[in-house]
Amino acid sequence: MFFRILKESILFAVHSVTVNKLRTLLTLLGITIGIFAIISVFTVLDWMEKSVRDSISSLGENTIYIQKWPWSFDPNIKWWEIIKRPVPTLEEYEKLKKRSRKAEAMAFVISSPVTVKYLSNSAENISFLSATNDFSKVRSFEIAKGRYFSDFEAKSGKNRALIGADLAKELFDNVDPLGKKITIRGRKLTVIGIFKKEGAGGLGDEGLDKVVFVPVNYVRNVINIRSESLNPFIMVRGKEGVSVTELKDEMTGLMRSIRKLRPSAGNTFSLNQASMLTQGINAIFKGINLGGWIIGGFSILVGGFGIANIMFVSVKERTNIIGVQKALGAKNNFILQQFLYESIILSIMGGILGLGLVFSGTLVINRIADMNISLTLGNIMLGLTISAIIGVVSGYAPAFSASRLNPVEAIGTTF
Repeated sequence: MFFRILKESILFAVHSVTVNKLRTLLTLLGITIGIFAIISVFTVLDWMEKSVRDSISSLGENTIYIQKWPWSFDPNIKWWEIIKRPVPTLEEYEKLKKRSRKAEAMAFVISSPVTVKYLSNSAENISFLSATNDFSKVRSFEIAKGRYFSDFEAKSGKNRALIGADLAKELFDNVDPLGKKITIRGRKLTVIGIFKKEGAGGLGDEGLDKVVFVPVNYVRNVINIRSESLNPFIMVRGKEGVSVTELKDEMTGLMRSIRKLRPSAGNTFSLNQASMLTQGINAIFKGINLGGWIIGGFSILVGGFGIANIMFVSVKERTNIIGVQKALGAKNNFILQQFLYESIILSIMGGILGLGLVFSGTLVINRIADMNISLTLGNIMLGLTISAIIGVVSGYAPAFSASRLNPVEAIGTTF
């Protein structure tokens, strides 16, 4: 019986679509736009969230960042006290490295925006990143071409550089960058490697795609690495089996000892970690997801009214047929299910069209903007589920009215 009703519903739905093409198209447009709106919002949000979480995970779950400024607000610390803090130094890094028993690796890092030149080409606002050689052991990345610094190059401060994938494309286009000399602040650097492209994050983070990375021992002979404008910090990755809490406790004790702080004095440094950002990100995306439901909800509401309207019209057009079916013994439930399935089928058709638009949009955006947005299976199922629910809600009232028609009156009805 179920398959019989379903078959007849599909046939009636197809007939309704083919006979009243314009009316059906305009009706389905509401559901199509609604599904497109809500699923496109969730698709972009999924991409943003994944990109942000990937960026955060690249910081390392068991990695501590010793910095002047905290990543999260602490009401117990006054902002003017933070301003007076000194920035971490290379000397403090070297002392930490000698004294720590729980750290697997650590690196001193500084960065500054610069303009990079190669022959007549130039690129502005490029991150001039510099770190000690253990940076590769603390921060995860891949080298697409070339190599990393040797210990000798890092310790002696050779004028060698690794560059990001986007910078390589911007400066060199189709020319192989390896072995070429780039110019920064009038000084020449030989390119020995290219970072693998990491892609832009959901909040605009470009990772290592637009950087020039050089040994810190080279930079210390060129600029003052104690300058706060370089945002110096120390990255510390714990040994396997050492918890972040244990690592933080050790770093806190060592930094207080190195800076000779009295027991009653507060810390003059911040210990930041990835989980601090994750907690904030969770709250942000919950709010954005709620906004997505509200935005898409209004569009779907309009589409639902359209489906209800076309179903009421369909009931009126087929009143005679309903009367004949009832006269031949069709039950109220049979009539109700027949129209309800038709409503669901029409709604799902609109949903499929909306999902098709979202999928086409992701292909266009990925091609134009070099992104990696994808329509996930979860969002496809969500779109179809919402469409089916709208079909049930919008079609129930017309289907119920059809099932309650008097067979004698229905047969004699003329339009």
